[in-house]
Amino acid sequence: MKLVKVAAGTLNQTPFDWSNNIQNILDAIDNARSVSATILCLPELCITGYGCEDAFMSPGIQATAIEKLNEILPKTGGMVVSVGLPLMYAGGLFNTACLIVDKQIAGFVAKQHLAGDGIHYEPRWFKRWPDGIQAQIEIDGVEYPLGDYLFDVGGIRLGFEICEDAWVGTRPGSSLASRGADILLNPSASHFAFGKTEVRKRFVLEGSRAFHVTYVYANLLGNEAGRAIYDGDAMIACGGKMVAEGVRFSYQRQNITTAVVDVDSTRVVRARTGSFEPDVDGDESDVVSVEFQFPKAEMEKNVFEVEPWESSTTIKEEEFSRAVSLALFDYVRKSRSSGVVISLSGGADSTAVAVLSALMLQFAEQQIGIDGIKGRFAHCKFASGCDSVQAFTRQMITTVYQATKNSSDVTKNAAVDVASAIHSTHYFFDVDSLVDDYVQMIERALQRRLKWDTDDIALQNIQARVRAPGVWMLANIKNALLLSTSNRSEAAVGYATMDGDTSGGLSPIAGIDKAFLRQWLRWIETDGPMSVGNIAALNSVNVQQPTAELRPLADKQTDEADLMPYPVLDYIERLAIRDKLTPDQVLRHLKVDYADVSDEILVGWTKRFFRLFSRNQWKRERYAPSFHLDDENLDPKTWCRFPILSGGFEEELGELE
Repeated sequence: MKLVKVAAGTLNQTPFDWSNNIQNILDAIDNARSVSATILCLPELCITGYGCEDAFMSPGIQATAIEKLNEILPKTGGMVVSVGLPLMYAGGLFNTACLIVDKQIAGFVAKQHLAGDGIHYEPRWFKRWPDGIQAQIEIDGVEYPLGDYLFDVGGIRLGFEICEDAWVGTRPGSSLASRGADILLNPSASHFAFGKTEVRKRFVLEGSRAFHVTYVYANLLGNEAGRAIYDGDAMIACGGKMVAEGVRFSYQRQNITTAVVDVDSTRVVRARTGSFEPDVDGDESDVVSVEFQFPKAEMEKNVFEVEPWESSTTIKEEEFSRAVSLALFDYVRKSRSSGVVISLSGGADSTAVAVLSALMLQFAEQQIGIDGIKGRFAHCKFASGCDSVQAFTRQMITTVYQATKNSSDVTKNAAVDVASAIHSTHYFFDVDSLVDDYVQMIERALQRRLKWDTDDIALQNIQARVRAPGVWMLANIKNALLLSTSNRSEAAVGYATMDGDTSGGLSPIAGIDKAFLRQWLRWIETDGPMSVGNIAALNSVNVQQPTAELRPLADKQTDEADLMPYPVLDYIERLAIRDKLTPDQVLRHLKVDYADVSDEILVGWTKRFFRLFSRNQWKRERYAPSFHLDDENLDPKTWCRFPILSGGFEEELGELE
């Protein structure tokens, strides 16, 4: 047996936050060394951070990345470590993985397939490296291999598939396997989406099986640059079997997942596989040989640090809870905010934002303790005086109920129930006099009374807008982050008041639909995340029909009466926006799946959706940043581009009759 201990390291990095990034890398190296791991794979572009955007093109950023690489080298004694950074070569910028062997650079492998869809824009900054091309790059007067290389390190052959390289049909791993690769390293920056980890598992397992190798996968962790969430997946597979997995959604700055693998075992399987065809042309110009003495490794029990909730039947609810809470935690601390402020209406959306804010601290306490939380928020003046997560929550989370004459005791009391359950600092503002002042000012200017039958939208919107200045002021005083509470269903049809309920520096739930949010809140009420538990007080929210409470209470306003049932709205949104179906095609689907509803109503819903979606693109352009959660995102900055001005499908809608 030829045993070697390999490790996948996950890191919580930030774009060009040099001291943080390098310290995390060095800590990961030290931790891997402390458990006798010899080969360590770290995530894609971990030196600079993956989300540098157009700053990647800065010569200063590129030069600093090289400087930091040189700082890492002396810390890698006795180890083989891969780190990621951008490299300029032949006039183009390349996304590369640098293989370091015992304090020396062995060479660089450049990414062959760039992620240019969805939230990824790699072709904007990087060039793809052609398959089978090798070159030399000069750095500080020394030439190093760059390109499609295989590394023979002490008799063990290492190759790379960099993130997207493993997601395509023509994976580099196939060529590397024919050249005798023993271990494939996959440094990744793969954004979170519901259920995506199962896809990763399939290509890790299949890569290890089809290529007859040990496959080491290491992803980024946390909210790196604002919108994307990284779950910190770490996997090690051998010959089609998963031998180690790391915990996802960790609040640690770095994590190490290890396994002892038998290189001889995968070689034997490869040799006796009839379909394997080795490259026997004798040309070793694409192999970099490096002398290295691997230490003796002993067999160990496989490590599967997967949380119990990973196999739960409610995994989407668990994933949502943990992904958004971790993203919030990182966003607040990385923006150096001293907490969050939420306009808590007593309805579903603001309640969801408040609960997620509380969960971020509960999950953090379970993983890093109250001292760890205080350390992450050391910039907050109140941090040192908080000795429990409840005390920290009271300082960190501020909720405000803002009443007008159209607000009910039902929502007022529900807001109190939620605030009490999550231990937030809660305030009551009566903003009705402010609404009256604006209404009277406009009435004097127009020299007429404003009435609900003629000025409905204006009278609704002024109530939402009047609520914004007070919570903004409170957030400013507290140096806190104001959280917007609009969801994706509202964003789709513009059912939100700009500069009112859309106000905020971050919109945590703008990437998720209202139907799921209501389902999630019911789950939180009865079950809740594993290891945290339920919040029974949410019953006062869940028993309500969603309402903006902007019309007189006698009107009994509800969202679904204004729009359509939320499940129908989300159904149409998926067909029209995600699947790009025309109004006629959407209507055909509706007639099948909602056969018990009259054609007249179905036509009305279809027209309403397409018209409202088209008219309200300008609102989506102005939304605060939101988190990416699935392929139904409407964020025009990262996912769903749509013209602000368009024909609005009027001709197509006219044909529906």
